[in-house]
Amino acid sequence: MKKKTTRALIAGLALLASSAAWAGTEVHFSKPDQFTDVPFDPHEREDVLKELTRHFEKLGTALPPGRTLKIDVTDVDLAGRENPSLRAGHDIRVMNGRVDWPRMRLQYVLEQDGKVISSGNAALSDMSYLSRINPYFSNEKLRYEKLMIDDWFSDTFGVKVKRHARK
Repeated sequence: MKKKTTRALIAGLALLASSAAWAGTEVHFSKPDQFTDVPFDPHEREDVLKELTRHFEKLGTALPPGRTLKIDVTDVDLAGRENPSLRAGHDIRVMNGRVDWPRMRLQYVLEQDGKVISSGNAALSDMSYLSRINPYFSNEKLRYEKLMIDDWFSDTFGVKVKRHARK
């Protein structure tokens, strides 16, 4: 009986240590209703912000243990332009490669065990978003924005971004 209790205690401590070692990623959006270009419909806007949050969180898992990344997104301008549509009440986003490239402004703080090791403001943009090879599938939401964020993350934190392979 004592052996089982000891094993359970060790397993619990290992789990606690691993969760404390990987602190995670925190994403905040400042005044998203005032962003340059996110959907006007509150439900669609929420979907876009959730998708961006999930992507930042996924990238944050590549950071070394004990690091926490805090991101405050202050503006988003999605790739393309929305054209009002009569089709089922949904607008269509059209990309023409002129002045409609994705842009984002954010502030970030990177901490190691609670101590700030890096911070800054970043203005992300990808003017060549239509002419680059994009590893994200064409039906993936925010594929151009995700590639732009991947580039920033890799350049800023020196972490190679793992992207899913095309089949």
